[in-house]
Amino acid sequence: MNNNDILIRLRYALDIKDMDMMKIFKLGGIEVIKEDVQKMLVKSKDSYDENGNQEDLEEDEQMIRCTNSMLESFLNGFIIFKRGEQEPKSGQPEKPTNAIKDSGSVNNVMLKKLKIALSLTSEDMLDILEEAGVIISKGELSAVFRKEGHRNYKECGDKYARNFLKGLAMKYRG
Repeated sequence: MNNNDILIRLRYALDIKDMDMMKIFKLGGIEVIKEDVQKMLVKSKDSYDENGNQEDLEEDEQMIRCTNSMLESFLNGFIIFKRGEQEPKSGQPEKPTNAIKDSGSVNNVMLKKLKIALSLTSEDMLDILEEAGVIISKGELSAVFRKEGHRNYKECGDKYARNFLKGLAMKYRG
């Protein structure tokens, strides 16, 4: 699952409008116009359906690839959009460092930031995953939230991230 696919699924699940997407990117520190947002929300040929089969989709030559830093800026902006601006505490840097270090940590960071933005508890997240048909233990979920490098850290696979976004759509869209 690529970053554009994450944006598409997140936008659908939470019913975020184009103007709100622009505002969220701006809150995260990136200026985009409506056309850029629409170009990011085009499914690419390397998108996969839920069974891992490649979907037969058109790829637009003008499609804008969402980089890891763009996705993280969007997620940071989403936290501000949902919870409001937070004043930095003394001794903290103005701008947080990038948590997405490589493609393997994208899903973990996405789940952490969505948990913060939507004020979800671990039980809420387990319920959302269960609604999508995935049952995991609280310990497995906490392993996904651990800091990369921790001995109990577990990388979140695309299956869990995809099903979490599917469960969000079921919860918020009915």
